[in-house]
Amino acid sequence: MASDINFVQFIVDQIGNAGSIRYKKMFGEYAIYSNDKVVALVCDDQLFVKQTEAGRSFIGNVVEAPAYPGAKLSFLIEDQLEDKEWLSELIVLTEQELPAPKPKNKNKKIVKGT
Repeated sequence: MASDINFVQFIVDQIGNAGSIRYKKMFGEYAIYSNDKVVALVCDDQLFVKQTEAGRSFIGNVVEAPAYPGAKLSFLIEDQLEDKEWLSELIVLTEQELPAPKPKNKNKKIVKGT
């Protein structure tokens, strides 16, 4: 089941104080970016935040689940969605611990088969 865009926009509004926030539709679901880093996924109208040590310490008693079948475990956020400050702080801590995205190579040569 694909996520409802209204739920995605609600999440983005809730974490609006966590930096430069945007989302991108991917395979019927959504990736949430903070300062150009993927920090969370919205799948089946649920919020899955990438695992970090800072996030684990901040949350305390974490619930881990895959965002989709075969995915790595993420922190499933259920009870704190209405708390803007808490959710924004979690996203800030997560973004700070994640590595910068790898630069895209715009000069890739296309090799045709012979």
